[in-house]
Amino acid sequence: MPTPKMHPDEADVDPPLVARLLATQFPQWADLPVVKVASDGTDNAMYRLGDDMSVRLPRVPGAAEMVGKEQRWLPKLAPLLPLAVPVPLAAGMPDDQYPYPWSVYRWLVGTDLTHDAGVDGEDVAVGLGRFLTALQRIDTTDGPLSVRATPVDPRDDEAVRSTIGSLAAAGVIDLEPAIAVWEAALAAPAWGGSPVWTHGDLFPSNLLATNGLLTGVIDFGLLGLGDPACDMLPAWTLLATGTRDLFRAESGADDATWMRGRGWALSAGLGAVRVYRVSNPALAAAGQRAIAETIADYQRKC
Repeated sequence: MPTPKMHPDEADVDPPLVARLLATQFPQWADLPVVKVASDGTDNAMYRLGDDMSVRLPRVPGAAEMVGKEQRWLPKLAPLLPLAVPVPLAAGMPDDQYPYPWSVYRWLVGTDLTHDAGVDGEDVAVGLGRFLTALQRIDTTDGPLSVRATPVDPRDDEAVRSTIGSLAAAGVIDLEPAIAVWEAALAAPAWGGSPVWTHGDLFPSNLLATNGLLTGVIDFGLLGLGDPACDMLPAWTLLATGTRDLFRAESGADDATWMRGRGWALSAGLGAVRVYRVSNPALAAAGQRAIAETIADYQRKC
């Protein structure tokens, strides 16, 4: 049956469609089994192809626009990073039944951190911090600007305050402390360095662990150049107080980047709760945790 829809403009995707696309465009893989992968992702459908590959198909137009970027840049970035990332093996094309470009990737072993309760928090904090420092050191020549290049932007102030107000009215969050976190982020100095490579979407569902240890980072659709504050997100969606400090030390975030990162984590959490409370409970739960942790972190340091 088609993948359950979270967006009104989603394309219909199911195993027979994937099998047909493979048979038409990559007949060498046509006899391999195609199995739907359970995922908390919102914009792409994932299928396992045999034992060693996966097929990733955009559900919505915005995700389709990111396929070419991943195809171009992931092979260049992967050898320079200390954690496994998806390696594209083939680029699929749209046809008369499926409207978007799509990709075949090498399969990455691991359980995403939304569902791995036994993960070693210190290992995740150190490994993820080192991953970000490696990513930020990579040459940015010709790199695309991230859509989250400025994660804390005064132009977003009205929208963020509106979301805080609506969720507070619904009894989901406390109004005043949420506004205080956001205002502190707006007051922090803006990123003054050159744009660096950022992942842009480091929710727990995009981090993989094997035997309790961090092994991979997936979903690079928002990859691009910008303010590293957007990649501080796991500090509040995933890590506890002690491991949060380890992550900050390994990532090298200065005070201003950390404050902007905390504001972005609040903003991203607000968006996840507002949009996905019903359609994607796991993502909404990560958003709710980000809201609670950013507020608690701010209040501890006041």
